[in-house]
Amino acid sequence: MKKILGFAGAVLMASLAFMGCNEKKSAANSGKKLIKVGYAQVGAESDWRLANTESFKSTFTPENGYELIFVDAQQKQENQIKAIRDFIQQEVDYIVVAPVVETGWETVLQEARNASIPVILSDREMKLSDESLYLCWVGGNFLKEGQDAVAWLDAYLKKLGRDGEDINIVDLQGTIGASAQIGRTQGLEEGIAAHPNWHLIAQQTGEFTQSKGQEVMESMLKQFDKIDVVYSENDNMTFGAIDAIKAAGKVPGKDIIIITFDAVKEAFNRMIAGEINCAAECNPLHGPRVDEIIKNLESGTSVTQKKQYVTEGVFDQDNAQAVLPTRQY
Repeated sequence: MKKILGFAGAVLMASLAFMGCNEKKSAANSGKKLIKVGYAQVGAESDWRLANTESFKSTFTPENGYELIFVDAQQKQENQIKAIRDFIQQEVDYIVVAPVVETGWETVLQEARNASIPVILSDREMKLSDESLYLCWVGGNFLKEGQDAVAWLDAYLKKLGRDGEDINIVDLQGTIGASAQIGRTQGLEEGIAAHPNWHLIAQQTGEFTQSKGQEVMESMLKQFDKIDVVYSENDNMTFGAIDAIKAAGKVPGKDIIIITFDAVKEAFNRMIAGEINCAAECNPLHGPRVDEIIKNLESGTSVTQKKQYVTEGVFDQDNAQAVLPTRQY
């Protein structure tokens, strides 16, 4: 009798566990098949990129109806192309790519089209002969970011009474060929062209990394006696540049005006400390916008906007203290 009762109890416990599991799955995806998304990320080269990755990982969860296949391409286009082909073989429903560079994608995107898998671009853009090869793009307006930073510099020099001086500017560029580099560099070059007394005395890639940013800044400081402005195309390069400036016996934010991009929390800390003068935001929280696009597609709503920009701002030492508590990245 005890054996029978024991067996019955085990069956009951197993049934309850099975029901609980089913309820959990139902709560996760309302009984529907999970939407399979393959995401080919650039890498993990910066604080911004880590925040961007986390935005996708925290959004594309089973609880939100997704199975996410994530690949870190380690800054190599060939790794992303391989990842996209792997996604196609795995029969994902959607492919998301943050392309390392803008060119060289036609063949693999055509393969995705042949497999009827929509491709969504995040953060960086592609230059294609046929833009219908991807569905849409989500990210920041890199040219506007550069233009906004230039407008800030113009106003700041006027505030200091230096708008009539000759201003020597060095540009720490991002990875050459990346959309962020192209847009931010263009914004600066437009500003140089519009201000005859602004002089771009050096321009070199720091590859969006702190170590390379420090290395390039050290070289520029040895080459030029007078640098008035460092225009650094992402925060991590800026942090490296600040280390180089300090090592050279100069005061960042005072002896040299520092303009940076991305505006992660540490950049706000540096503005509060007086080491960075201005941070143009590049919002990394793309996951929710891509989720919205996919959910609309799943409900039968078509995408009407090819480019979908996230909201971004410009911050400086005057507002950094007040804004820092609200930063999510």
